[in-house]
Amino acid sequence: CKEKSEVNMENNEQKQERVILAGVHRGIRDALWDTTEQSIKELGELVKTAGGIVVGEMIQNKPDIETATYMGEGKIEELKNAVCMLEADTVVFDDELSPVQMRNITDFLEVKVLDRSMLILDIFAMRAKSGEGKLQVELAQLKYRLPRLRGIGVEMSRTGAGIGTRGPGETRLESDRRHIRRRISALEEEIKELKKHRSLIRERRKKDGVITAALVGYTNAGKSTLLNTLTDANVFAEDKLFATLDPTSRAITLEDNRKILLVDTVGFIRKLPHHLIEAFKSTLEEAVVADILLHVIDMSSEEADNEMAVVEHVLTDIGAVGKPVIKVFNKCDKLEEYPKFNGNSNVYISAKSNVNIDKLIEAIAEIAPGKKQLVKVCIPYSQGGLVNLIHDTQKVVSEEYSETGTVMEAMVDAQMYEKIREYIL
Repeated sequence: CKEKSEVNMENNEQKQERVILAGVHRGIRDALWDTTEQSIKELGELVKTAGGIVVGEMIQNKPDIETATYMGEGKIEELKNAVCMLEADTVVFDDELSPVQMRNITDFLEVKVLDRSMLILDIFAMRAKSGEGKLQVELAQLKYRLPRLRGIGVEMSRTGAGIGTRGPGETRLESDRRHIRRRISALEEEIKELKKHRSLIRERRKKDGVITAALVGYTNAGKSTLLNTLTDANVFAEDKLFATLDPTSRAITLEDNRKILLVDTVGFIRKLPHHLIEAFKSTLEEAVVADILLHVIDMSSEEADNEMAVVEHVLTDIGAVGKPVIKVFNKCDKLEEYPKFNGNSNVYISAKSNVNIDKLIEAIAEIAPGKKQLVKVCIPYSQGGLVNLIHDTQKVVSEEYSETGTVMEAMVDAQMYEKIREYIL
């Protein structure tokens, strides 16, 4: 079987990697952290996104995970036979494997072994476009890889001759560990500097009175498509998991002249380990500091309720709670029936087909800070500076000149309302 696999690997060098999915269904209370039919299906979509092809699945019903081999002895043997029969190149496990499990399973199966976290990080590495995104991905990969390094008995001889150069030398494992730790420190410093720069930009936004709305949601819910529809942003959008990784910001102007900065964030996913959330916290910070959240939900998904629960759990984890939220139920065009009511907190739309986008903008206008009201005022000619200020910061609907002053109809915020209160007609 081994010889056959080697031949297969040579012949399929340019072809898609053949992958078997594996997991243990424990029947635990929180099904979102268990291996289920849906989580395996999602794992298959991740493999597809990474460029592989799923050739088989294997789920074991077992109340506990084996410390050494994840699956039971008989099931691992069965998995090895499946690898041989299906000529698989890779086995991807639905849970995060411990360093011991990774080593033991790799030794036994004699093919590449990945777990869910490694697969997600691989996709992140493929999708990251910005410098910061690439740094975050590399940092997360190195932190994940460090405890999983294994000594394989290969020694690295020191070059040169003389005192201090003889003997067995240092092992590759020790050298790799030192290199990785140095790189981790360097990356953390770079990301720290970028974080300071981002904080300055946010402070400037706040000073300028810019309102931010973060688009959050399960991966593939349609956040990027919605951003494109609202702003003509031309953000890459595809029917794949994690189609976009780097946050993208685009502004829209409401009818009352308020500017809303929409920020697209990385999609969430079930069974996302805490250390991955930590690694991408700086990417997710936009959700933490936003004035409002647009929680985009794929209402055509059979797992919509569970996907909403995952998003809410991650938002709680990163501290993005206690702010106004609009639940944007997307992809309504895929359903024959759906609730037609659109309120301030629930809106039913199709970003792709442009259904009810106007209702969403109305909901944003209603819930966003700094809501404006229409007033009619007569500003004395002696207060020309005030007229200029209204033009610069508010939306002027109409303007004419009377004997006593400038008569204006304008959409004004609460602060401006107080300044012109005495001139309101």
